[in-house]
Amino acid sequence: MRDHPRKPTHAGAETPPAVWTGRATNKAQWVLAAAGAACTALGIQLAVSSNWTSGVIPLLMSVIGCVAAGLLMLFGTLAFVNVAVRVDGHALEVRCGHMGLPRRRILLTHVVGADFVPRVTPRQWGGWGYRWRPEQGTAVVVRKGEGLVLRLGDGRTFTVTVDDAEAGVRFIREQLHLSAAGAAAGA
Repeated sequence: MRDHPRKPTHAGAETPPAVWTGRATNKAQWVLAAAGAACTALGIQLAVSSNWTSGVIPLLMSVIGCVAAGLLMLFGTLAFVNVAVRVDGHALEVRCGHMGLPRRRILLTHVVGADFVPRVTPRQWGGWGYRWRPEQGTAVVVRKGEGLVLRLGDGRTFTVTVDDAEAGVRFIREQLHLSAAGAAAGA
């Protein structure tokens, strides 16, 4: 989604949009989710159709291993098939997957700056998903491509891959500018 068009005020001046939303999707994650479903199905098939003549322990280990690995792959990848980012005048909120979990909310009062990054890759962060690297900060990476980086007041950073990240960065900078102008006027 793109940022909403500006609305003219009575004097003809434009007011900034109230909310910016963005999304990113990784269709390749569906392949991994399908592999997880297949692995789970294999474990169930082993449990149901095996004649159990090879021994209970080896078969039980195979069933549990297939089901556990399959569910881990299935739910681990479905959580990061897509990401939705919403920024309003108060906070940036990131929701992952179809259930919106994991999620992260960062108050704009904790943000000191926002930057556009034209190329973020899973390789930079050690893979897809919710990532933390001591030298880089925290990130939600669902695909390679453009992203936005928030610089936080405590020196940390938060990166998220999202379509039209440049518009998101402009919106965040406007909100930070409006907050600073409002604080200066109130002082």
